[in-house]
Amino acid sequence: MGREKGQGIADLHVHTTYSDGMFSPEKVVEKAVQLGLKVIAVTDHDCVGGIAPTMRAAKGTGVEVVPGVEISAAKGEKEIHILGYFMDHKNRRLLETFERLRRNRERRMRKMVRLLSGKGIDIPAEDALAMAEKGTVGRLHLARLMLERNAVRDLNEAFDRYIGDGKPCHVKHERLDYRKAIDLIKKAGGVPVLAHPATMGGDEDIPDLVEAGLRGLEVYHTKHRPSANDRYLKIAEKMGLLVTGGSDCHGMGPGKILIGKVRVGYDVVEALRGESEKIRNLTRGDKKRKGRARTA
Repeated sequence: MGREKGQGIADLHVHTTYSDGMFSPEKVVEKAVQLGLKVIAVTDHDCVGGIAPTMRAAKGTGVEVVPGVEISAAKGEKEIHILGYFMDHKNRRLLETFERLRRNRERRMRKMVRLLSGKGIDIPAEDALAMAEKGTVGRLHLARLMLERNAVRDLNEAFDRYIGDGKPCHVKHERLDYRKAIDLIKKAGGVPVLAHPATMGGDEDIPDLVEAGLRGLEVYHTKHRPSANDRYLKIAEKMGLLVTGGSDCHGMGPGKILIGKVRVGYDVVEALRGESEKIRNLTRGDKKRKGRARTA
């Protein structure tokens, strides 16, 4: 398994226009075909709406689409991101939770737009919401609009001066407790994996996440240095966790497309698929036992 171009066939962390990605499902598949990827995982933020259209776009291309998600979760005051793989993306509880989070994100966006107006930056809230009409709206949408309106020189300035954590126009959004996020994924038959741990900090929290049901670490990531790869590979091996990797592509990176920059082998995909089946079997077993208990 490797992360350099050409050493793997799967990119297991890709965003679409259903959250804050710049590429439509069709464009994501087109890029995957051009780059020779055989597997991509659609992992939009708090949203699963982009999975079905990506699967439709991939029909006949030879590209396998893994249903995924990236949930913004909290452990105390820390924000952590939990990836879910191979879950049932039509699960009722999953959809109801994401619909509530979507409405919360819309309210948050309107508050941030009002705060920006107080700083002399006028961006209609509807313009920001329109960028994510198919899914969840986030700060990256707002930052792109600020850049388009020449309110900032680049996206970094938007976050560093205005909408980054702790900045004057930042508004917190609802985040699931990490235990609820992990449980939500598992109840839908998915495999919970900690996203880009080197960018979030808090390695000391990993044992608590494992106790809550975490099953993998995203060891390979665009922002992980080789030393981080080695560190998290050792942690995964020590704690019996699956190893995953992906580019975290939102469209264009600094001057280039990120999709396919980080790749893993098909053995990783198969391991996730197998773990998902184990989780589904356990969930079905729990339901049967509860059903027997109620009728006893």
